[in-house]
Amino acid sequence: MLNFDNVSKSFRDDFWKKPKEVVKQLSFSVSEGSLCGFLGANGAGKTTSIKATLGFIKIDSGNISFNPKMGKGAEEIRSNLGYFPEAPYFYPHMTGKEFCEYLGRLQSVSMSLIRERMITWGDRLSISFAFDRKIRSYSKGMLQRLGFVSTLIHNPKFIILDEPLSGLDPLGRREFKDILIDLNKSGVTIFFSSHIVGDVEEICDSLVVIRQGELFYSGPMEALINNQTSKNFRVAFSSDSEPMHIGDYIKVYNKLSNTYQALIPVDKKELFLKDLYKKGGDLQELVLERLSLEEIIYKTDQEKGL
Repeated sequence: MLNFDNVSKSFRDDFWKKPKEVVKQLSFSVSEGSLCGFLGANGAGKTTSIKATLGFIKIDSGNISFNPKMGKGAEEIRSNLGYFPEAPYFYPHMTGKEFCEYLGRLQSVSMSLIRERMITWGDRLSISFAFDRKIRSYSKGMLQRLGFVSTLIHNPKFIILDEPLSGLDPLGRREFKDILIDLNKSGVTIFFSSHIVGDVEEICDSLVVIRQGELFYSGPMEALINNQTSKNFRVAFSSDSEPMHIGDYIKVYNKLSNTYQALIPVDKKELFLKDLYKKGGDLQELVLERLSLEEIIYKTDQEKGL
């Protein structure tokens, strides 16, 4: 749905200083129908990449293109694109209803459809009760909900979200994530930028990770996690025998009372279980060691000194 091809972008803080390259030869793709997470530390180039995608800033080199299904020209592409920025601006003198109607009309949506979708998404996002209030009276969480309703009002095919869960309470975060999953199941492609790695891991099927403006990873999320997954099982068992007598392939790293914890290679699992039961041992836990996405990101940051 979206393709970055060797995109670079620099900014000049001072006329006399050398421009700082924020995005460097960045290439990745967001597949149609995916729910793709976009990760990177502060200053990694995420927001710059999103603004370049939307045409808010001009890139120095490279190419950004959309799937032909998004439309042939810039106007048609925009009509199929939904965007929710990290810090959206709302007209405080408007009511929530007036704001949604205004944005819907900008996208040439009929008033009947605007009102129908306001009811649907307003109820789903628990913000309908405030549609007749002035936006200046909204809390941060209410603004997030209203902003998401306005993002969906023209029924976009591709949605780009920049930190959409900030300012939400735990219930609101859960509601937003459930809606993103449902939208994706209905065929909407979602590009979801976040600092919260756990949220991305929970709902996304693919991933783009950038570091200091450069691509670190692009592809299925499970592939990255599986590539970093240990080749050992973590086991806990009780046995009257000394652990080394269970099998010399066992590496014991802790002992709690009469319970042993050990690491065994994946290819030794069956041999371990046979030995354990033969000697009257009692298996309490058998888990493949698996790092979370957050652990992988944090581990790599440490290794790179970031």
